[in-house]
Amino acid sequence: MNQIQMGKYRPYPQIDLPSRQWPTKTITNAPAWCSVDLRDGNQALINPMDMNKKLELFTLLLKLGFKEIEVGFPSASKVEFDFLRRLVDDDLIPDDVTIQVLVQAREHLIAKSFEALKGVKKATVHLYNSTSIAQRKIVFSKTKKEIIALALDGVDLIKKHEKNHDGEIFLEYSPESFTGTELEFSAEICNAVTARWGISDNRKVIINLPATVEMSTPNVYADQIEWMANHLNNRKNVIISTHTHNDRGTSIAATELALLAGADRVEGTLLSNGERTGNVDIITLALNMTTQGIDSKLNFSDINEVLNVVEKCTEMVTHARHPYVGELVYTAFSGSHQDAINKGLHFQKEKEDELWEVPYLPIDPLDVGRTYESIIRINSQSGKGGVAYILEEKFGFLLPKSMHPEIGKLVQAKSDKKGVELSADEILEVFKENYFNISEKLSLIDFTLSSKNSISKCKLKYTYNSKEITSEGEGNGPIDACKKALKKDFPMDFVIKSYFEHSCGDKSTAKAVAYIEIVHDNKSTFGVGADNDIATASIKALFCALNRALH
Repeated sequence: MNQIQMGKYRPYPQIDLPSRQWPTKTITNAPAWCSVDLRDGNQALINPMDMNKKLELFTLLLKLGFKEIEVGFPSASKVEFDFLRRLVDDDLIPDDVTIQVLVQAREHLIAKSFEALKGVKKATVHLYNSTSIAQRKIVFSKTKKEIIALALDGVDLIKKHEKNHDGEIFLEYSPESFTGTELEFSAEICNAVTARWGISDNRKVIINLPATVEMSTPNVYADQIEWMANHLNNRKNVIISTHTHNDRGTSIAATELALLAGADRVEGTLLSNGERTGNVDIITLALNMTTQGIDSKLNFSDINEVLNVVEKCTEMVTHARHPYVGELVYTAFSGSHQDAINKGLHFQKEKEDELWEVPYLPIDPLDVGRTYESIIRINSQSGKGGVAYILEEKFGFLLPKSMHPEIGKLVQAKSDKKGVELSADEILEVFKENYFNISEKLSLIDFTLSSKNSISKCKLKYTYNSKEITSEGEGNGPIDACKKALKKDFPMDFVIKSYFEHSCGDKSTAKAVAYIEIVHDNKSTFGVGADNDIATASIKALFCALNRALH
């Protein structure tokens, strides 16, 4: 295997910003969100969306609460043009939503874009041209002055068409490949653009500073945003926007730090769709804010619907570990994690306030439309707490805590033998095999109970090794009386260490379930019994424990 040649790559230059302010700040409110799923996301698909898929995704974006949506590149292809016209002709754009179109600084492309925009009440024209050192040197062979002139020509053309447009037009300008551009030049071209547009209190401009290619650690991007915020003219009327890609896998962090550094607006996609490693994922960003008590202004309360629509429209599968939305992100297999989650959920139910405090779950799955059913799943790595959680939540068996190790070992042995995850029904099967369907050396036939002056009497009929036995006993309660009756003829010496009972099922069909722990030869063994009558369930549990001890 060939090693990467040293000297082939060089470190990204650091930003001279000794008085940087962003490290001491916190995010306290949501930015303006702009979805670019229908443009940036769409252009990255193996099979770009057709009209029906575009409409379905657009409808979802509106439902989620997006007020700015980049609907396409109408001058690039017929389907992009036709989609925008469909939105206009069918009156599908709400009055409070601004749609956005992307266009290069070329006259015929800008003219085509305004043709597509005819009838739109509020639109952002997103003008861009590449400014990076590599693009200027390799792709365009243009000087800085020529690159600025190209951007200003685009601004002039947009102003020209704006005069004839019956509706509001907002300008967004991107020095495309910003992260590969000298900061001084980025500021120079952006200030030239805003001056040419005529920036004022009533005529704000969006300056989008994209990490078209993510080239540095997130803190450097934050430095770049703060540096630009300090060097943009008429800053109060400039809306600084981010558009991060995920080449280094840190687009979320880069965007969050950029917000600390002064960014006002975020462009991104649902589930991080986009060129190469994708755009920043708006779902993750928004739900990160939710977990910090910040209203993201977006509605992700039914994340399954979002997944279904986006996967259908993009034909891309979401990773099982994708933050907040993946199939397994609320699932614990580890025994210690399961135990902590189980205790956390019980604690959450009992506490007086609503503050979410469950270990390993930064957000309540119910808040995004997920259930608790798959939070704990059982494999060979799982522990006692997870098994107890499944039996309680799925089937209503509230096992005493001291019984958890015993059932945990039984289920783990089954999982080890199978070598795969066990379903909830398979866990129940293990439980029944070991506590309800066991082979019996000791079998209960019948019993009668009576009570007088706080003393219980039990007349007991049972078989032991196929021999029928009848005996009587008195004690402080039915279980004690039954134990004393048994001990007259049953040869095993045992003591009852613990007892626990509860009802299982709804009120009309509730059964009593009893758990008894006995100690024989210094070994603890549990038995379980279930019946409509609690006394019967208790005696069944005692017989179960004794049979298990005999085995």
